[in-house]
Formats: sequence, C-alpha cells, structure tokens
Amino acid sequence: MAARVQERSNSCCVRLLASVFSVGFLVLIYWAIFQPRYIHATVSSAQLANLTVTKATAVSYTLGVTLHLYNPSLRVKIYYDSLDTELRFRGELLGQASTTSPAEFYQRQKRSDNVSVKLSGTGVVVSGDAAAVLEKEKGEGKVSLELAVDARVRYKFFDSIRIRKKPRIRCSVAIPVKADGGGVLSSGDRCSVKY
Repeated sequence: MAARVQERSNSCCVRLLASVFSVGFLVLIYWAIFQPRYIHATVSSAQLANLTVTKATAVSYTLGVTLHLYNPSLRVKIYYDSLDTELRFRGELLGQASTTSPAEFYQRQKRSDNVSVKLSGTGVVVSGDAAAVLEKEKGEGKVSLELAVDARVRYKFFDSIRIRKKPRIRCSVAIPVKADGGGVLSSGDRCSVKY
C-alpha cells in the first residue's frame, strides 16, 4: 500500500516537473523569436497647415504625416490589421486620423513601408493652458506635437504560427511653423514602441 502511494506521488512530481519544463521551454522559444525584434518606427515627414488658436481654447489644423515602419526580424512576417492614430498636445487630444493609407498591409522580413496619415481638426476645444502654450510655441516658430499610434498586428512565423500583439507607437514631432500656420518637417526622430 505504502509503495503504491509512493509510486503515485513520484508520478505526480514527474508530471509536474515535465509541465513546468515544457512551459519554460515555450516561453524561452517565444522570447528568442519575438521579444528582441520590435517594430522600428520613424516620422519621415510631416506637413502642418492652417494652425490657428481662436478664442484662447479652440484649435484648428491640418496635418499630414508619413510614418516609416521597419520589420527588423529575419524570420517573422508582420500583418498590420489596423493603425489607430491620434494627435496630442501636452496630453490633450487634438484629433484622430481621418485617413490612414494603407489602412492594413503585410510586411515581410527586413522590410520597411511608409504609411501616410491625415489628421485635421476644426475648433477642437482644449484647456486654456494648453491653448496658451500652443499659441506661444507657434509664435516662437516650432510646435511640439505627439503622434500616438495604436496598432493591431499579427506576427507570422513558419507560415503556421501566428501571435497577435498591440504595439503602442509614440512619436514626438517638433514641426517648424511659419506665420500662416503651416510648416514642413523633412525628417523626424525615432519613435518609441512598447508592447
């Protein structure tokens, strides 16, 4: 009787250790394939037009941004299912993208693609403090904006394994502004990407 209990106890321990080892091995494989290879994103260009601040709390603008996305992986392909883009100034929402082209696309290994984003706002209400700072920056000739892109992607490995992720891309853009409220940024800094 005692031998059977000991045998069952040993069998349970062996199964538990095998399960822990299997899960640990899968986590290691996942980390080795996906974690070191985040998407790289850069703002290639940005064109701002008709930036106005009226009544000290309403902002109007038109902004076109070209976002450069790069897949640095040698083995993983990426399907971009959606790119939801917002424009912010000092934490205040100025608007969401009216168009993103392409809206969804497929990216092979070691490839880069450009995505065009159009944003516009008319009479967007912001706090008085944010409007005052925006008006001041405009007067100084350079406006600092933040482009927030929430992506939905599928990583494809060996044509059979697919893993869904939602990377958050944040780009700080300092666009030179002329007196008419327009300006062009020919190249930007690298964006941060978090998973």
